[in-house]
Amino acid sequence: MIIPLDTAPGFGVYLHWPFCAAKCPYCDFNSHVRHQPVDQARFAAAFQRELATMRARTGPRTVTSIFLGGGTPSLMEPGTVGALLDVVAANWSVPDGIEVTLEANPSSVEADRFRGYRAAGVNRVSLGVQALNDRDLKFLGRLHNVDEALKAIGLAREIFPRLSFDLIYARPHQSEEAWASELEQAIGHAADHLSLYQLTIEEGTRFQLLHEAGKLAMPDGDHAARLYEITQEVTAACGLPAYEISNHARPGAESRHNLVYWRYGEYVGAGPGAHGRFIEDGRRHVTFTEKMPETWLERVETEGHGVIGGEVLTHDEEADEFLLMGLRLVEGIDLPRYEALSGRALSNARIAVLQEEGLVEPVGNTRLRATPKGMIVLDAVVADLAR
Repeated sequence: MIIPLDTAPGFGVYLHWPFCAAKCPYCDFNSHVRHQPVDQARFAAAFQRELATMRARTGPRTVTSIFLGGGTPSLMEPGTVGALLDVVAANWSVPDGIEVTLEANPSSVEADRFRGYRAAGVNRVSLGVQALNDRDLKFLGRLHNVDEALKAIGLAREIFPRLSFDLIYARPHQSEEAWASELEQAIGHAADHLSLYQLTIEEGTRFQLLHEAGKLAMPDGDHAARLYEITQEVTAACGLPAYEISNHARPGAESRHNLVYWRYGEYVGAGPGAHGRFIEDGRRHVTFTEKMPETWLERVETEGHGVIGGEVLTHDEEADEFLLMGLRLVEGIDLPRYEALSGRALSNARIAVLQEEGLVEPVGNTRLRATPKGMIVLDAVVADLAR
C-alpha cells in the first residue's frame, strides 16, 4: 500500500530523561526528583548501549524525527544532549534538517544552555509554560513565574528555528472570559505551535488525592466542553488551527514527531519508562522499559537494555490503535490502511449512524475524520467504530 508523502507515518526516536527539579501535582509522567547531581556521563553511556540493542532489533532505518522528553531534558548539559544525538546518528540514518525537539521548563532556561542545545543539533524546543498568571502557576506546582516564562519564550524564539509551548486550561474557577484572554495573550507570544491541554485528574498524582478528599473542585463537563470550543475558535481565528485534539499550528509547523504517533508510524523509545512500537520480523512489537532510573541504569549496564516487557500486537490490536490515534487528527484516517491492518473494512452502517449524528465525516473518497462535535466524545466514537 502506498501512503501519500504528506501523511507518511515515519520512524521516530524518543529519548526519555526522567529527572525533574520538582514533581508537579498534576503530572503522572515518569519523572523523578534527585537531590544529588545526576551522573550524566553514566546515563549517556547507558543510552548508547540501549540504542545499540534497539538498532539490532529494528535494522537499518531512516529517522524522521527525534524527541528528547521527560522529565525535564533541559536539566541536561548541552554536551549530554549532543552525545545522545550522536548515538542516534551512529545507529540509524539521520538526514540533515529533520526535526529534533527538546522539552524545556522555563525555570531551567539559560541563554548559554539554549545556545549549547542549538549547537548540539536541537532545532525545536517545547516549553512547559502551562499558565500565564502567577496564581495558577503556583497552583500547578510550577517553579517559574510569568516573567520567567516570557523570557524563556523570547530566548527560544531568538535561538531556535521552531518553538512550541504548552498551556493547561479547565483549571478550577477558570471562566470562559479569562481563558479566552489568556489564550489570546499566548498566541501573541507563540511562534508557530501551541499544545493546549485540559486539566485532568490522573491516577497516582497529588491532585488525585486532593480531588478525592473534596479539596479540589474541577469544572463540570459542560463548562470544560465550552472551554474546549473556545480554544478551537480563538486559535483558528488567530491562524493556529487545531490539527489534533490538543495541538495547534500554523500550516506546515505541526510537530513531525508527534505525527509519527498519531499516524501510527514506528518509533524506538529509550531511557527509563520509555515505550516503543516498531516492526520486527514483519510484526509490530511494543516495548517498555524499567521506570526507576537507577534500576534502569543497572539493567542496561548488565543486560544491554532496560526493556522489562512488551508484546506482539495482533492485527485487530493494530487496527484499534490506528483508529484511536488517527482519529485524533483533523486529517483523519486512511480507510484502505485500516483495512490492510485489520483485514476488514469499517462498518458502513456504523459510519452512517455516526455521520447522521454529526460525529464523523468523509474526507474525499478514502478518508474519514471526526467532526469537532465528535472530537469531544472521541473515545465513544472509536469504541463504536471498532466493534
